[in-house]
Amino acid sequence: MRLGIFVGCLVLVAVLVNVGWVPAGLGDANFAWVVLLALVISAPLSFVLLRKQRDEMSAQISGRVAGAKERLAANRSQEDIADDAARANP
Repeated sequence: MRLGIFVGCLVLVAVLVNVGWVPAGLGDANFAWVVLLALVISAPLSFVLLRKQRDEMSAQISGRVAGAKERLAANRSQEDIADDAARANP
């Protein structure tokens, strides 16, 4: 989705440069100027427009991390029980 927003901004900036509403850059730097300007415009747009998807992904990741921590704690407690049992019966 972020790539789509960037491509849309790239096309928009290229059109605005060709129409003459946005400066075309210096010498041969026209393409670099267009890409840089598209990046600068697409970054805040992506931040605002993709907020819902970013929040959903964050919730999924935090759920996975919590599950991994629970499994790790369960494994540690099993190891502790086995270790205590081995020490109790020499």
